[in-house]
Amino acid sequence: MTRQLLKTTTGIAASDGDGVQLTRIIGSSEIDMVDPFLLLDKFESDKADDYIGGFPDHPHRGFETVTYLLSGKMRHKDNAGHEGVIEPGGVQWMTAGRGIIHSEMPEQENGLLRGFQLWVNLPASHKMTEPAYQEFSADAIPVEVLASGGQVKVISGKTDGGVTGPVKGVLTTPVYFDVDLPANTEFEQYLPDSYNGFVFVIEGNLHVGSDGDLLEEGKLGVLGDGCSVKVSTGEVPGRFLLIAGQSLNEPVARGGPFVMNSRQEVLQAFDDFHKGQF
Repeated sequence: MTRQLLKTTTGIAASDGDGVQLTRIIGSSEIDMVDPFLLLDKFESDKADDYIGGFPDHPHRGFETVTYLLSGKMRHKDNAGHEGVIEPGGVQWMTAGRGIIHSEMPEQENGLLRGFQLWVNLPASHKMTEPAYQEFSADAIPVEVLASGGQVKVISGKTDGGVTGPVKGVLTTPVYFDVDLPANTEFEQYLPDSYNGFVFVIEGNLHVGSDGDLLEEGKLGVLGDGCSVKVSTGEVPGRFLLIAGQSLNEPVARGGPFVMNSRQEVLQAFDDFHKGQF
């Protein structure tokens, strides 16, 4: 069965870190979460005042953060001695696990900064795992060229054409594709029926599902049940993110930068952080 659109949103304007202006697409009053995805933020500005403050030192526990840059550069640094720069087309998949303190700061003083941050929940059995990283530059991420002339940049998961992304070992076994389609073409991808997922339109307008429901530029569409997703373009090309993963079906307790399974565990995270145990 082909998945249809359940709900769409353009997100809400928000500010995070040291005044960074962004659009919160998942993790708002409109869409709280799409299990196992807790949050999706889009940042896009060529005004330095919108992003120059960055995200100074802050803690995380209980989930994974995925930073994918389309334009600009971002420096990551943490209290475990890890440091690096994410450049255009690059991705960092960070497993916060039991706890980490890190910063994400623009490595530029002007120009366009554009990208996404996704939060992926960890199952209760692995929320206290050791922190870990997977980082890949643009040229380390495989691209499948479609017969239509389109292409699929494969960050995580496997395409129907057999191309596998470099991100491995993520417990929710997610699909994270950046798909670019010419005008008047169609893309179809298998997704296990136990997965939840969504499509976010980066450029152009798309038609999703066998009903061809319209999904416009800048909108996210939550996918309904089924075992495949079908996306097509009309008279103009389209580019979109396809993101899906195994739902956890576990209770979620949030406390700012901590995502656990109970309020008591969130309070413990705050206590551990203030005691310097991260």
